[in-house]
Amino acid sequence: MNDNNKNLGTLGEVAEAYSSKPNRYFSGARTSFIDDLPANPTARLLEIGCGNGDTAAYARKTGKCGWCAGVELCQEPAAEAAKQLEQVLVGDLEQMDLPFPLAHFDVLIMSEVIEHLRDPWAALRKLRPYLKPGARVAAGSPNVAHHSVFRMLLRGRWDYAPMGVMDRTHLRWFTPATYRQLFEDCGYEVVSVSPPSPLRFKASLFNRLTFGQLQHLLHTQIYLQAKRI
Repeated sequence: MNDNNKNLGTLGEVAEAYSSKPNRYFSGARTSFIDDLPANPTARLLEIGCGNGDTAAYARKTGKCGWCAGVELCQEPAAEAAKQLEQVLVGDLEQMDLPFPLAHFDVLIMSEVIEHLRDPWAALRKLRPYLKPGARVAAGSPNVAHHSVFRMLLRGRWDYAPMGVMDRTHLRWFTPATYRQLFEDCGYEVVSVSPPSPLRFKASLFNRLTFGQLQHLLHTQIYLQAKRI
């Protein structure tokens, strides 16, 4: 196994793996995750992997929630998030005890997080009791079924990269179909699985010509919307 992708144990070891990430890795609002949410200025939002807090802060600014909490592994972006959010927990979600009441949150955001977890199934089951029945969930991860990965495999390679689908800090990979199954197996009702943005012209044309049967090859990211059952 590549040493860059070993199953890291302690919080310090895990956090160290992210020390070389550029600042932009932890910043920037994922607006597509928020824009689809209904307006609810009294909602409580939890973001796992909140980075510097831009996404949750954008949700509050646009009236999609009125109170935000975040969980962030790395100290520096967590300190920035604490300036924007009501509560920020620093640490490894899979190892920490969450201090929230049960059925507390209306919204859960997990952008570019699940692929970094050792046991995504256990993490999603752990989070579920803290969500209200019917709570909205928005999650996104890289799509390992993208055609670039197939081309790499045809060359007999499995090469890690600093960022992107083959980010060396990823521990799990999903296709759109298996991403859906992950959430369904953990007690969530999946509303939709799609690219986070419209396909470009050539990809869109190819998708129409193949009747949507090969859409999973055309986008690098998976965007999922679900509800807590």
